[in-house]
Amino acid sequence: MNLILHITQRTQWETAQRSQVYRGDTLESEGFIHCSTPQQVINVANTRFWNQQGLVLLCIDSDKVQAEIRYEGIQQDELFPHIYGSLNLDAVFQVLNFQPNQDGTFAFPQEIISFMS
Repeated sequence: MNLILHITQRTQWETAQRSQVYRGDTLESEGFIHCSTPQQVINVANTRFWNQQGLVLLCIDSDKVQAEIRYEGIQQDELFPHIYGSLNLDAVFQVLNFQPNQDGTFAFPQEIISFMS
């Protein structure tokens, strides 16, 4: 299993569960960004979501994603997985609460470490 991680608002995830369709709308481009390493998660969380409440971290099995996945560089030649099209919900195998620390920054959830190997 290749793990992809995605940060989103809990309300967006709940809407996706009701409609059975999730399509990230946080980027203006086609495709939406995900992370594949702990450092990417923390960098994205602290840059784009600093001090935001009500977030969840979706753990996605890339082998089950039906839409096209492209690994593309968006900063400093680092590759991030982008999913082009809707995310099929059965590819999401775990949803974790993802809340900031008291100073507004995020730490990587330890529950995911076992899936990283």
